[in-house]
Amino acid sequence: MLVLLLLVGLPVLAALVLASLYNRLVQLRVGAAGAWSDIDVQLKRRYDLVPNLVETVRGYASHESATLTRVIEARQAAQAAASGSSAGDAVARAALESRLNGALGQVFALSEAYPALRAVESFTALQASLQQVEEALQNARRYYNAVVRDYNMALQQFPSNLVAAWFAFAPRAFFELDAAQERQAPAVRF
Repeated sequence: MLVLLLLVGLPVLAALVLASLYNRLVQLRVGAAGAWSDIDVQLKRRYDLVPNLVETVRGYASHESATLTRVIEARQAAQAAASGSSAGDAVARAALESRLNGALGQVFALSEAYPALRAVESFTALQASLQQVEEALQNARRYYNAVVRDYNMALQQFPSNLVAAWFAFAPRAFFELDAAQERQAPAVRF
């Protein structure tokens, strides 16, 4: 009787452990995909603000067209990458977002050179909106990276690493910035 119980019980127990580990990996993978979607939402909000910001600045600093062109090109490149990307492209997306951050920082630096621009209500409102988006984006990145950390750790820990290898779970990339100066949000001064 004990032998029969062991012969039936051990495979059932092994199947339950396997199912539990598999479900945990799926939960983490789906969580990472959801966190990536949160980043996309915040990036879309930022992309929507950039044209308004450029038009506002263009009226006051029309001879700064090179700076505005860099912003527009950086936005277009980042937006194009966003439209056809998945979370697997986190490294490439982070590089494009860093480029856009740098270009936006140059636009905000223009407000120092043009005090009349700082006095424009729409410019200050856009700066405030962009600051809110940057904070939300930072939180979304932090959450995504935390979920990816948990997922990648589960892929490497025993015994879930056996299940991950068996079902071909792949690690995900963190959303990281390239340079130390890009790790700071664009300066927003009023």
